[in-house]
Amino acid sequence: MEALNDQEIHNLGMNFIGKKLQEMGYEFVAINSQLKKHPQFVLFKKGEPTIFVLVKTSNNIQNPESYDVLWMETFKEHAKKQNAQVWYAGIGIANAHSVEAPVFKNQPYYFAFEDFIKILD
Repeated sequence: MEALNDQEIHNLGMNFIGKKLQEMGYEFVAINSQLKKHPQFVLFKKGEPTIFVLVKTSNNIQNPESYDVLWMETFKEHAKKQNAQVWYAGIGIANAHSVEAPVFKNQPYYFAFEDFIKILD
């Protein structure tokens, strides 16, 4: 069995969040699925401001919503210049059989995701 690499784990999280955003009625203006390139999603919905969504997928299923506060302050300044809101999506992903094991290709896994954290309204 081959474990997923960081980019593959990130892509699983991106797909999960993308589906949630579509269910919420958002259109994608831009999508960037490269690791450490932000924002991952730029959203549009008629009558609402632009929304930047930052996605972080990790194996931290206990506290997936933690993020670098100093870095986020820098990103918020960028968003303000664009008159955009900032949402954060922290997702934990784990092997379905054992949280101690890595997530393997073509093997069951599960997500820990509460909700979007609105960083800047």
